[in-house]
Amino acid sequence: MGEFSYEVTAESKASPEAVFAVLADGSRWKEWAGAMIRHSSFEREGTPAPGGVGAIRRVGSWPLYGREEIVEYEPPTRLAYTILSGQPIRNYKAIVELAPRGGGTAIRWSATFDPKIPGTGRLFSRYFAALIGGFAKRLAERAERA
Repeated sequence: MGEFSYEVTAESKASPEAVFAVLADGSRWKEWAGAMIRHSSFEREGTPAPGGVGAIRRVGSWPLYGREEIVEYEPPTRLAYTILSGQPIRNYKAIVELAPRGGGTAIRWSATFDPKIPGTGRLFSRYFAALIGGFAKRLAERAERA
């Protein structure tokens, strides 16, 4: 079936430190991520606590919840996670990179994955690009208000 990917970008007037703080706080995603995320919590804390490497966050809305494990935590420039369950894909790894730009922050959110169902890779690439593109935009806005 092959590997698929997507990449979205956004810009925030907030500093990388402010953007990273909002992004890394998995228990508060429900406050800013949008209608698809009505629940967000840590199932397990990581190092450093609560949202560092090894943390598992649970996000979504009934009856569809995703479980994501933080695999890289490098404040204030990089956070990466894998999806453990809740999506019809496998080998999903997302990387969120934050870079200073003009007094604010450039946000680059990209991922690779393999579809579980043959023929759905392009569909899921478009779906994730739209969903995560919205997350990136709302992340930028939330950090500006923080």
